[in-house]
Amino acid sequence: MDLEPPLAFEVGTYAVLSLIIAADVLLAYRRPRAATVRGSALGVGLYAGLALAFAALLYAMSGAEYAAQFVTGWVAGYSLSIDNLVVFGIVMAVLAVPRQIQQQVLVVGVVVALLLRGVLIGAGAVVVEQFSAVFYLFGLFLLYTAVNQLLGSHDDEEESEHRVIAFLRRRIPVTGHFDGARLRTVVDGRKVLTPVVVVVLALGTADIVFALDSVPAVFGVTQSPFLVFTANIFALMGLRWLYFLVGDLAGALVYLRYGVAAVLAFLGVKLAFHALRSNDLPFVNGGENVGWAPEIGTVTSLLVIVAAMAVATIASVVPLRRRSRRSSKGPRHR
Repeated sequence: MDLEPPLAFEVGTYAVLSLIIAADVLLAYRRPRAATVRGSALGVGLYAGLALAFAALLYAMSGAEYAAQFVTGWVAGYSLSIDNLVVFGIVMAVLAVPRQIQQQVLVVGVVVALLLRGVLIGAGAVVVEQFSAVFYLFGLFLLYTAVNQLLGSHDDEEESEHRVIAFLRRRIPVTGHFDGARLRTVVDGRKVLTPVVVVVLALGTADIVFALDSVPAVFGVTQSPFLVFTANIFALMGLRWLYFLVGDLAGALVYLRYGVAAVLAFLGVKLAFHALRSNDLPFVNGGENVGWAPEIGTVTSLLVIVAAMAVATIASVVPLRRRSRRSSKGPRHR
């Protein structure tokens, strides 16, 4: 079958997802409290379950390939957003965000990120439709980002976030203390902005950078703007809960960046092959398609992405478990 679902289904999907996100925001603000491990695990499981249920619905309506493209795009978006966890932690630590309001602040930051990504995906869809050669640029950009991922470090990310936060603080007059999750408070009889404004802007600014590689990467899996956007929605909303589940460990998972780099490089090559197969640039093969460029299937892409992140995660966790065992045993006494 493998046909795009009808427009009514797409509109209905956006409506239902909007209601889910609105309920998430409302719950965070109506019941402000520090996230627990159990609650965070339930949140991660809920959004993973919703994503898989949506994939099953796509399978029933549009066929296996269409559903597989969504799942692969969702997994790719999740994988490439792992670095967001580190940035979330940096922003929360630098601005000393109280733990009991971190859920509220982060859910607003995620909604801002979704709006920004919606704009980028819409623009990307128009460019892809009009200029197929843009896949060359997407592929090269992902390969460039993969190299940067390998050469960079969490210290570089922390320094960059410090600069962004310092810049925002200089430009936006804010009070020195939080008033719950309120954006404004009253000091000496006048209304002033709280540090929550800086937190949300810092998270939004960081996401623009992450979206510049994650959005082209998902376009490397599927050219359907509907699938690209829904994959990003499920990945980002689930990532919010993942932060509270493993956020403290994110900086210690040192090999995850190599997994992310491998995913970026693989999708960059995949996009380059796609560009060659649909080539219309006159200075490349005389404007003809390049027949030798292989087509990498969706299932293959999914397996490569999962394998890269699994190997990187295991390589990061094993040394942590060994150190934990040593510290639990304590020093040996003769």
